[in-house]
Amino acid sequence: MKAAAPRVVIIGAGFGGLTLARLLRRTPFEVVLIDRQNYHTFQPLLYQVATAGLEPEEIAHAVRGIFQQQRNFRFIMGTVVGVDWEAQAVCLEDGDRIPFTYLVLAAGATTNDFGIEGVAQHAFPLKTLEDAIALRSHIVRQFEAADRHPERIREGLLNVVVVGGGPTGIEMAGALVEWFELVFRKDYPQLPINRARVLLVEALDTVLPTYSVQLQRYARKQLRQRGVELHLGNPVARITSEAVYLQSGERIPTRTVIWAAGVRACPLADRLGLPQTRGGRIVVDPDLRVPGRANVFVIGDLAASQDEAGRLHPQMAPVAIQGARHVARQLQRLLAGQETEPFCYRHRGAMATIGRHAAVAELPSGVRLTGPLAWLAWLVLHLIELIGFRNRLQVLINWAWNYFTYDRSARLIFHVQPLRQEALDATVA
Repeated sequence: MKAAAPRVVIIGAGFGGLTLARLLRRTPFEVVLIDRQNYHTFQPLLYQVATAGLEPEEIAHAVRGIFQQQRNFRFIMGTVVGVDWEAQAVCLEDGDRIPFTYLVLAAGATTNDFGIEGVAQHAFPLKTLEDAIALRSHIVRQFEAADRHPERIREGLLNVVVVGGGPTGIEMAGALVEWFELVFRKDYPQLPINRARVLLVEALDTVLPTYSVQLQRYARKQLRQRGVELHLGNPVARITSEAVYLQSGERIPTRTVIWAAGVRACPLADRLGLPQTRGGRIVVDPDLRVPGRANVFVIGDLAASQDEAGRLHPQMAPVAIQGARHVARQLQRLLAGQETEPFCYRHRGAMATIGRHAAVAELPSGVRLTGPLAWLAWLVLHLIELIGFRNRLQVLINWAWNYFTYDRSARLIFHVQPLRQEALDATVA
């Protein structure tokens, strides 16, 4: 790499950061990607790791392996704690400073507990591989305990409460009931598996609130038919180590609460001294640059980018990927001395799976799919989006095994602690 090359420092190896680094492959820029982990995680399939459908390494890929052939690329494994704006340098936890010509903030989002009592201490988030492994181990541990002491089932050992009726919540709930019914019923023949309850709690009066009414109705029907207990329009009031308390006064005994109710910007956003808006997202101009800082871009979940009506873009992978493509073009325009262009997000549709042969899909053309066709489309799309041929092959084999044998291989207990909110606040990128 030439010393005089303008340096683009990207914070975060999520969908946005990874896409941008790859798009700058044949440019005169020196690209530096910083992340606290040395791998990229395919977050849409985290719930399958948590429910024993896939192994962790099947949805993760080493960052250095992705960029082996990219000569203008450098990866730094480290935790970002701030930015020295005067010196134009990124500050790492170990004291290192990484100078930049251009800076792209793509550190993503973390769990949003909305200030509800007990969430940070007692609920399981699902944002990292550590979270997924810890949750899987915890659930298996509850069944092991119940098998030894069946009298403790009344304490809620086999109750799992999923909070949040968005795509992550319904996918998790659907996968849990299949796991219990198809696998644990054979693993624990002495246990009354019919007493294992999966409860989905949503503050609104429906699931998938951003989807059409038709798809919402289908999702509710499928969840109920599969055994998920829906508590809609009844927000969580507080969580303890032994129960979830709803605002209606209802108490649900449980040792397992999965928090899928929302996200907020990564805590790094709070440390940079930049203007923020709802959910801690950083205010950006239409071209995704930070106001007053012409060499700083923000993409993905961290950016408070807006559509034509002034609404914040959803915090989803497609927005981050399209934002990365936009920033790659703008960096080259700036290098050529041209004006930047506004970012225009194009909605490509949305889909979510509920379980075997059941899914919903909403296409930009207005076409809505449900059932086996939507489920097959979901499978194909996620296989295509996975990084690495080996990962795709492993996931395909595992899915085929699960489908034909009604079994799952990954039911091991590991003593891994999930990144609770306190740790997330101290771990920023």
